[in-house]
Amino acid sequence: MLKLVASAALWVGGLASFPATPAMASDQEVFTIGLNADMSSASAESGEAIRRGMVVAIDEINEAGGVLGKPLQLKVRDHRGNPARGIDNIDAFGAQDDIIAVMGGLHTPVTMAELPSIHRNNLIYLVPWAAGTQIIDNGHSPNNVFRVSVRDEYAGRFLAQEAQRRGFKTIGLLMEQTGWGRSNETTLQNVAHGIGLKVSDVQWFSWGVKNLRLQTEALRSSGAEVIILVANAREGTVAASAVASMTKAQRLPVISHWGITGGKFAEMLGDDIETIDLTFLQTYSFLQPTRPERANAFLTRYYALFPQDRPKPQDIRSPVGAAHAYDLTHMLARAVAQAGSVEPDKLRHALENLGRYEGLVKVYDPPFTSSRHDALTQDDFTLARFLRGGAIIPEKR
Repeated sequence: MLKLVASAALWVGGLASFPATPAMASDQEVFTIGLNADMSSASAESGEAIRRGMVVAIDEINEAGGVLGKPLQLKVRDHRGNPARGIDNIDAFGAQDDIIAVMGGLHTPVTMAELPSIHRNNLIYLVPWAAGTQIIDNGHSPNNVFRVSVRDEYAGRFLAQEAQRRGFKTIGLLMEQTGWGRSNETTLQNVAHGIGLKVSDVQWFSWGVKNLRLQTEALRSSGAEVIILVANAREGTVAASAVASMTKAQRLPVISHWGITGGKFAEMLGDDIETIDLTFLQTYSFLQPTRPERANAFLTRYYALFPQDRPKPQDIRSPVGAAHAYDLTHMLARAVAQAGSVEPDKLRHALENLGRYEGLVKVYDPPFTSSRHDALTQDDFTLARFLRGGAIIPEKR
């Protein structure tokens, strides 16, 4: 097993390089996968989860001989949730001859802003988290973006149907004022209308908001029986705190998108995590793995590579990020082998024609086609809850 030291990162101008093998003479002797994600801001936990999933996959791939006779290495750039910085990072990756593909992060607005640069640089771009529908339906032909993650078109339908399944007839929407929030609001409105749910009110907020008591009060006063929340960890904590501050009779249950799991939501919320009725979307759990043998192999290597972590599956933070990134990295390696090349056009064609792949998250049959660059569907979604210490527990159905 090739040892990757998780703490051995050199940060220079937003770049952190994590070598995939201790004996690399130069970039010409390796293939490099880039990671462009939030590694230091409010959603840094998601970026680190994605990085770790990639590290586990790269270690497996290199132990088996690498790709086309060369090892893989990982180079990380930190966009800190900032679209302008994300674009700069994409351009920097595009200028490197050894880059074969770039993995993205949690933020839909950042990925959306990067799309012109991704295609201008003809980079293969892999999405393990950002859920905006337009990330894949982006109007570019050919389309270089492939996703193993949630698609908001499906997520909004799932969240609305879960509210209805629990017996609610009137929902209130609490949305971040970004492309991600607007995408979900559109889907939720359309789905609610189609299945007979009433949307009593929509309240919006911006990144960095400090208090959402007025917005949550407005949703309750509008007649909402449940709040559908679309937020990342920082603003999601503000929303949950506002709900928790109400009297027990006033508190509405919350069904959330999964952005809240990309940061230290549970830690920031503290004791209030046990005060509110909060469930959220997930696609994967190491506590209830869809493919136990594959999960056990992943966990064994994960704990060897990151020995500072307690060997308990519930302690893996942002587990969907790690699982999705792991599968995407293996899909990329298979595409390189199948194409016999790292040339982007050949890689794109190979990804669209991978055939059946037995991954960690699921058996993909196939993951992508020429007309479908999303590998997951609503059938892959479930709900989960936080425990007090931040562990994510699948909800019993």
